[in-house]
Amino acid sequence: MAAKGGLRQPYPVIEPFDQGNLKVSDLHTIYWEVSGSPNGKPVVYLHGGPGGGTSGDDRRFFDPAVYKIVVFDQRGSGKSAPHACLEDNTTWALINDIETLRNHLKIDKWVVFGGSWGSTLALAYAEMHPEVVKALCLRGIFMLRESELKWFYQDGASHIFPDIWDSYLEPIPVAERGNLMQAYHRRLTGDNQEEQIRCAKAWSKWECATAKLYMSPENIAKAEADQWAVAFARIECHYFVNKGFFDRDDWILHNLHKIKHLQCVIVQGRYDVVCPARSAWDLKKNWPSAELHIIDDAGHSATEPSIKAALIEAMDKFRDL
Repeated sequence: MAAKGGLRQPYPVIEPFDQGNLKVSDLHTIYWEVSGSPNGKPVVYLHGGPGGGTSGDDRRFFDPAVYKIVVFDQRGSGKSAPHACLEDNTTWALINDIETLRNHLKIDKWVVFGGSWGSTLALAYAEMHPEVVKALCLRGIFMLRESELKWFYQDGASHIFPDIWDSYLEPIPVAERGNLMQAYHRRLTGDNQEEQIRCAKAWSKWECATAKLYMSPENIAKAEADQWAVAFARIECHYFVNKGFFDRDDWILHNLHKIKHLQCVIVQGRYDVVCPARSAWDLKKNWPSAELHIIDDAGHSATEPSIKAALIEAMDKFRDL
């Protein structure tokens, strides 16, 4: 299924054959769905953000005749409830949710697929539960290190997108710009709803505008939707000011020895500004057997043609696991 130029195209649009809402705590319920082959090889899709939620196109990376495709919205995201809720919302809670869902669906082992924050969660989940992971397919590596956060939310990326950066700065008074994540966090968790929405849109626009090699008006328009922007910005900022709830900056690399026996494919845009290639390179250097593909005509987004094609090709290879 190759297009002009030889790029693999997404699999056809499909609908879930099963879906539901799973209560994972006294407070939280997560939306989940299963599509593809009921008796296929299980794969779980971990969305980005955190707070980004899922869409129907997320099913299309996987051959529906081969894979049993599990997609779910993480706490506070998408169709999960309560919406944009930060209480009891941590990396460890999400890892427990993945296990709760796996057991609910009676799956023994699965391939774990995740990009951006989804790569963080995929790596952390695999390191906590290596016995139930068959392989990893990762995109836009993000290990939630302080250097990565400062690059995108405090300084570095501003030199590449100064015009969009000014829009990101605009809601924050000059006196508070020494720590932009904390300044945003105060407003995104404050009682002033009008200010919360304004800041949520500015935060979300910054990421949506910088996610692709060629700026996408359609992608930027996502940030104008109040409900989506509030969940995306609040949950992201909550995780980032709490440093992913990891007890050390290099938590993922420190625990990498637990999963080095697994197959892993990494797809990384050369010009990814959101999650620069340094992190993918650091992961590869510490995991020599991992297969790294640096895509020279792409940024961060999984919807960029070359990124998308490489992810589909990786999952086609995993059919033989």
